[in-house]
Amino acid sequence: MRIGVHPNNLHLRLARLWPGAFVDLQPIFVSYAEGRDTAALLESGDIDLGGTGSTPPLEADIRGLGVEYVAASAPRPANGAIFVRSDSPIGSVAELKDRRISLIDGSFHTYLLARSLEGEGMSLPDVERVESGARDSLADLLEGRVDAWVAMSPRLEKALERDDVRLIVRCGAAIPNRSLFWTLERNGLSATEMRAIVSELSRIGSEIAADPRAAAGLLASGDRGGSGDRGGTDIDAWEKVVRSRDFTVFPIDDEIIAEQQEEADTLLRHGHFAKPIVLKRPETTR
Repeated sequence: MRIGVHPNNLHLRLARLWPGAFVDLQPIFVSYAEGRDTAALLESGDIDLGGTGSTPPLEADIRGLGVEYVAASAPRPANGAIFVRSDSPIGSVAELKDRRISLIDGSFHTYLLARSLEGEGMSLPDVERVESGARDSLADLLEGRVDAWVAMSPRLEKALERDDVRLIVRCGAAIPNRSLFWTLERNGLSATEMRAIVSELSRIGSEIAADPRAAAGLLASGDRGGSGDRGGTDIDAWEKVVRSRDFTVFPIDDEIIAEQQEEADTLLRHGHFAKPIVLKRPETTR
């Protein structure tokens, strides 16, 4: 089984380095740059399974690719936030109207921003979304090229320790922010393979929770396949990241599908999607 690994999915980054991970599935771990590339790699057959936030599989569904959800993490309320400069006149989400906001558009950043704005009676067209890509978003914020920054781990934890930026919203106040592990129906994973994936993700998650320092050491040493943290995060910082999240993994159920449907409907309301998505309940999937 070809398992995709990108820098922002810590569970699969760690699985790549974890002893005996997925051994019964004869894994080949495939590194790639970012979660938004997952659908294209699944479509081309370069990978059989990927792990992302909640938005990339919806982006794949809107393209008609036929997403099949396999597993989901527990909510990760600490793994996303919106920052402004400490000296910014912006005091809350309500004051983001007409402002430039740096984010990875088409990731969970988009949903976090949409839900945060919606809570203040605004929508995505009320702000200017600035694609961050591989740029240094913190530098863009501090040097005034953008007015706000949607951040995620591990840079989020570093930002929280700075006195030149200020937090205005945390992820848990707006969205569940789970990791989702998914494939495409066309790739034909069997029920047995999907159960094995859930079992292995759960086992690895339990072992990470039991020894977060060991997990942090693996992340700090870098992923030999090239998907290590570009920010040079040290073991102590990684340990804070690992301890801040719940690595529990569940099989897909009605609750997860309902959350995904709510996100799809929200992004449709905000004009991010041009047409509705109707997700299948787990028992109606192949």
